[in-house]
Amino acid sequence: MSHVSLPEARMPAKGMPLHIKVMLGFIAGAVLGLFAHFVAPGSPVVLGAVTYVAQPVGQLFLALLFMLVLPLMFSALVLGVAELGDVASLGRLGWRTLIYTAVVTLIAVAIGLLMVNLIGPGHGLDRGMLDQAMAQGAQKAGEIAATGQQLDFMKMLLGIVPKNVLAAAVDDKQKLGVMFFALMLGIGLVMTPSPHTQAFKNAVQGLFEICMRLIGMIIKLAPYAVACLMFALCAQFGWELLLVLGKFALTVVLAIGVHMFIVLPLWVKFAGGMSPRAFFRGSQEALLTAFATASSTGTLPVTLRVAEQNLKLPRKVSRFVLTVGASANHHGTALFEGITVLFLAQAFGVELTLAHQVMVLGLCLLGGIGTAGVPAGSLPVIAMICAVLGIPAEGVGIILGVDRFLDMCRTALNVTGDLATAVVVSHRTGEVEEAEAAVVLEGEQATEGAA
Repeated sequence: MSHVSLPEARMPAKGMPLHIKVMLGFIAGAVLGLFAHFVAPGSPVVLGAVTYVAQPVGQLFLALLFMLVLPLMFSALVLGVAELGDVASLGRLGWRTLIYTAVVTLIAVAIGLLMVNLIGPGHGLDRGMLDQAMAQGAQKAGEIAATGQQLDFMKMLLGIVPKNVLAAAVDDKQKLGVMFFALMLGIGLVMTPSPHTQAFKNAVQGLFEICMRLIGMIIKLAPYAVACLMFALCAQFGWELLLVLGKFALTVVLAIGVHMFIVLPLWVKFAGGMSPRAFFRGSQEALLTAFATASSTGTLPVTLRVAEQNLKLPRKVSRFVLTVGASANHHGTALFEGITVLFLAQAFGVELTLAHQVMVLGLCLLGGIGTAGVPAGSLPVIAMICAVLGIPAEGVGIILGVDRFLDMCRTALNVTGDLATAVVVSHRTGEVEEAEAAVVLEGEQATEGAA
């Protein structure tokens, strides 16, 4: 088995670390945006800065990342499966990943449902305010509701096997189909050892390394892009939206905080054998990037790099778990969907029994898997669940104002959950010890060669 390390995709060792620059860009953009909103809300100068400078720069950065995400996801999963060495290892790894993802996602949704029942953010909301909030986002809410009505979980599950791989590649909702195709190619490589398949594997390895090198160049722009994204968000909306829907936002943030800073650290420590402090210290760059971009898929390049270089996870596990996780392991999304459905039920006076809430739990588990890993990807799923329970699907218009901020929060939890799953799977399969032994062996060989 070859041990080709990831190409460097981080800033040079000299100077300020990249994650510190990203954090400074985040703070600077937020402060400048809030100042602009406070001093001159809605002025032509502020709107011009948002429309013609901040948003284009931020969107260009995201477009550059998304341009490379598909080839990166494809090549990473093919190589991750191929390097497992046998189909039995793939089965063990796949089942562990699936079971851990389902269990921890169910815990996340349960925390969300508990929080929304305790706090009751939808109770007592002024109907006039609800109508105004829905009116402001009426067009977008109608589009989301229409999309939600078209969703069908059985079709989503059957859609995991793509009829046309190229068609699946251009549709964010069908990324799992591309991952299935990559999975099958990896299995084929394992089962067909020959010089020709080895040449194909080398070509895929080359594609992966090219993507990582290009991403290493693009990611240096992250501090400036994050500053622009935060400036645009805060200059347009300020704090008013959080004040209007404060209880709802507080409920979501508290539930995310409980899962991210209590459940996942305990899981990483006792099931993954890693110190929570070391885990968060090694993951912070990926979490900041996820928070700023609100896209677990767009954050995948950074997530893969920190998993190998900072958390020292074995490539064959991290590539498989994180690549699949970017499409299917959405703790934060499932949690948010559960809270939002119950919040809208409370707001519209729809009584949900315990049986209904258990149904929401299951639907959110499936919805977290089927949701596209892009900004606002969970809203159509929420609309579909609302329609199933008799809640007005257009009610998603109420939360559109705060959705961007909460999307950033839940995406950070998604990425944290992906990395935590990779840590636990690596530990439970004994791969961490093998990876550390390989690193020591390579170091000894390098020392002997130098001598």
